[in-house]
Amino acid sequence: MPAPRVLISDALSPAAVQIFKDRGIEVDFQPDLGKDKEKLSQIIGDYDGLAIRSATKVTAKILEQAKNLKVIGRAGIGVDNVEIPAATAKGIIVMNTPFGNSITTAEHAIAMMFALARQIPQADASTQAGKWEKNRFMGVELTAKVLGVIGCGNIGSIVADRAIGLRMKVIAYDPFLSPERAVEIGVEKVELDDLLRRADIITLHVPMTEKTKNVLSAENIARTKKGVRIVNCARGGLVDEAALRAALDSGHVAGAAFDVFVEEPATSNPLFGHPNVVCTPHLGAATTEAQENVALQVAEQMSDYLLQGAIQNAVNFPSITAEEAPRLKPFVALADKLGSFLGQLTEAPIKGIRIEYEGAVAEMNTRALTSAAVTGVLRPFLQDINMVSAPIVARERGITVEEVKRESVARDYESFIRIIVDAEDMARHAGGTVFQDGKPRVTEIRDIMVDAEFAPNMIYVRNDDKPGFIGRFGTLLGESGVNVATFALGRDKPGGDAICFVSVDEPVSDELLRKIEEIPQVKRARAVRF
Repeated sequence: MPAPRVLISDALSPAAVQIFKDRGIEVDFQPDLGKDKEKLSQIIGDYDGLAIRSATKVTAKILEQAKNLKVIGRAGIGVDNVEIPAATAKGIIVMNTPFGNSITTAEHAIAMMFALARQIPQADASTQAGKWEKNRFMGVELTAKVLGVIGCGNIGSIVADRAIGLRMKVIAYDPFLSPERAVEIGVEKVELDDLLRRADIITLHVPMTEKTKNVLSAENIARTKKGVRIVNCARGGLVDEAALRAALDSGHVAGAAFDVFVEEPATSNPLFGHPNVVCTPHLGAATTEAQENVALQVAEQMSDYLLQGAIQNAVNFPSITAEEAPRLKPFVALADKLGSFLGQLTEAPIKGIRIEYEGAVAEMNTRALTSAAVTGVLRPFLQDINMVSAPIVARERGITVEEVKRESVARDYESFIRIIVDAEDMARHAGGTVFQDGKPRVTEIRDIMVDAEFAPNMIYVRNDDKPGFIGRFGTLLGESGVNVATFALGRDKPGGDAICFVSVDEPVSDELLRKIEEIPQVKRARAVRF
């Protein structure tokens, strides 16, 4: 197979370029290309991977031309410059590097806090202008102050740790922060209203979403403690800038330090010009160490995905480690094919999909397997669906997806996967396993035991277990010039319900299916393709 090709369209460390080359990936380094959307659209179809920073805007229009693109790697945390829904719909993994600049961003927030408390930028400008205004710049101590952290994830927790080292009292608002984790990092978990009421300084460390937009709105700013200071080194739009300016003008807010703004580059802003405001041009990740770290991380992550199928720090798909990928691959195929089989048998609207994992497979990364199963079920209805988009598509269509895990297997297999598709007419289910040869097999259909390998073209028949069926069925296939590759049979009891799952060498015609269904013992016959 040809080596994967990666395009780097923003300025990235030469060390990242070398990592791609050392891993056997063909890399095209064009650091200024991201600014030229038209040219990027023209050539993006030639690449398997795209490595970017913030300058490249990966729009839906560009993604339409990305015929071969498999992964987008963002060297940094924010992926605002990537239209993730469009990438997800095309099955493109979007990765970021959330840990490469965590310390740098946290340190910048602490630095902004000090600058704000001691008016360092203003004092510097005054002193270098030849003034000696010692009495003008009266600061405040950080020791014993209450720091309110909105968002106590990776960066927020580092800020909290540094603040505790400064002998500050740290309170945190984060719906996802567990009480145990709060105790572990030494912060008091509170509700937002409590934080607004108590904090002397508020620092924000949450992503920009519909729920977090203007988390410090005019109403919430009014609820803050008089004399509060506000630091934002996370994302523009978390604070209502006009409302904050009004609160600064009235004296309710004593000061603000911002590294991020609603519109960037910020050539003008409501906060600019206020004497108690400190501003920097989005420098949170601007250290030599951070730039090197995120570049190396994104190159390693993209290489691992393109070469091994490992997924790290994806924002639109569960992670798969390099160690997991080889073990998961045959089970991904099994889940996909079982789902596809059931999806091809289902004609009524689907209400839910239940995936049951038994044995060793229950200890694996089942989120990836579930995505594969949902993809298989929905593919007969939605041809463009993929493992990345399937969970979102299912949710949008009101299809419930459920996982069940059991340590033991109720049959002689190390691992077993069963999928149940709940449709409006009836529920359908099938199960299977992966044998030592690494090939997935279907071993159960409608509670009837079988043993069938998946093949590109197959015929599935439900019939009564009565003499004469196999002879008539085989004769009909022979008369139609259809060559049988494998033949799997199963029944629930002698003379009861039976199934036949046959792989053939070529696609099955509707005419042949009609003739099969005319056999007296046959209840239903379907052509199945994988």
